[in-house]
Amino acid sequence: MSSLLSPCNAKDQPRTTKSLSDSSPTTPSLTSRGLKHERVSRLDSSGAYDREAYDARRENRMAARKKAEEEAGCTDYKKMYEEAMSTNERLKSRLQGSKQELVLVQTQLEKVTQRKITMTERSNERSMLEKEKRETRVLQKKISDMEDEVKVNGVHRDLHLSNDVMLGESVVVKD
Repeated sequence: MSSLLSPCNAKDQPRTTKSLSDSSPTTPSLTSRGLKHERVSRLDSSGAYDREAYDARRENRMAARKKAEEEAGCTDYKKMYEEAMSTNERLKSRLQGSKQELVLVQTQLEKVTQRKITMTERSNERSMLEKEKRETRVLQKKISDMEDEVKVNGVHRDLHLSNDVMLGESVVVKD
């Protein structure tokens, strides 16, 4: 878990290795006989490891590793915080720009929709006007036909009347 929280990976950490000459206070250059002597000196008389010496060497190794990590500046939390803040600000500005663009696109879409509705209404009005004009023409034609019929009927009636009158006169004249 601590490796997940640590900003540095184990790959990034410099590996510090100590040679036997660094840990041994005896001689700076050891021969194979000296190496054997070093291994033997770690064992006590019974052949078991000396626990105190082991713990001391382990503490030295841990202190060296910690010092190397501090020198490497692996845990620069201030720098990480500043980077995170700049990233957040950059993302916030991009989000704000996207929101503004969205609002602009929505208003354009609304305008186009209104134009389309208006055009559709105009088209509907035009078609209604055309229908009304056609209906008006049809009605006017019917009216003119009826007027012509009335005239013909009126003339026809007048002719009937005048024919009846003439027949009556002709009957009177014959008598």
